[in-house]
Amino acid sequence: MKKFSIFLVFSLFMAVSCSPPPSGEMETYRIGYMICNSEKETLDRFQPLTKYLSEKLGVKFEMVPIHTNEYMREVDTLHFTHTNSLLYIMMHRFNGVEILAAEKRGSWGSLSQGIILALKQSGIRSLEDLRGKDMIFGPMLAPTGFMSQVDMLEQSGIDPEEDLAFYTIPSGSFKHEKVIYGVMFEKYDAGAIPIFDFETMAEEGKIDPEEFVIVAKAPPIPYCNFGVTQKVDEQLAARFKQALVSLTMEDTVEFNGETVSVLGRTLAEGFEDISDSDFDIVRDMARRTNMPPYQEY
Repeated sequence: MKKFSIFLVFSLFMAVSCSPPPSGEMETYRIGYMICNSEKETLDRFQPLTKYLSEKLGVKFEMVPIHTNEYMREVDTLHFTHTNSLLYIMMHRFNGVEILAAEKRGSWGSLSQGIILALKQSGIRSLEDLRGKDMIFGPMLAPTGFMSQVDMLEQSGIDPEEDLAFYTIPSGSFKHEKVIYGVMFEKYDAGAIPIFDFETMAEEGKIDPEEFVIVAKAPPIPYCNFGVTQKVDEQLAARFKQALVSLTMEDTVEFNGETVSVLGRTLAEGFEDISDSDFDIVRDMARRTNMPPYQEY
């Protein structure tokens, strides 16, 4: 009798948990967007895309902006993910997230390159010149704002903990811009940033690139991407991916009373197919630098 009661309770739970939403109520799928510069910027960029995907696929999508350091706590509540490559390999290993498509931006397309910058007048021209100097890095979970640069330093025999005079990471929003400004105003001798942010600030007239020298460049690695969690069936995941990779600059959506270019608002040039093996270079870098998901305490 006890076994039957347990079975009955379990059966009722499964019937409730697996039953479809009430008639006329559309299921909501949550897309988690990693906050890059600020929550406002993330909302401005991706709300139109989320609305476009809802209309294109006939599915109700909800946009969820999530801070980088909170993403791993939230991933199990999501259906789709938009993150950088380091967060992806963490979620792939621990949560079974599968890759769908890579976002294309800047000179490297779907890749990103970490660089170390200094002012030309500083006299810094090589990694060896950084010994005894102050550095400012991007967020610790930024693969081309922190991990790539630490990897370059360590492979050159420079231990950031021992051989730099001091290093820090800025707080608040727009951390990558703060890195560049920290170097430009000579608060720090050198800074670690993704090359895309350097190019963007130069294009926007916020900095004069001729005042800087690129001390070192890391290998290009995959960057921002969309993934899918185990909650989503294969057919919807395939349709979601196809909607992304087929996007062009001519695709628009009505948003807040105006017609906007979907890609234009995301500040992307498109999305392309990518496979999990393309992230092996990120995994190797994470292992060398003792970063998640391979850190050893």
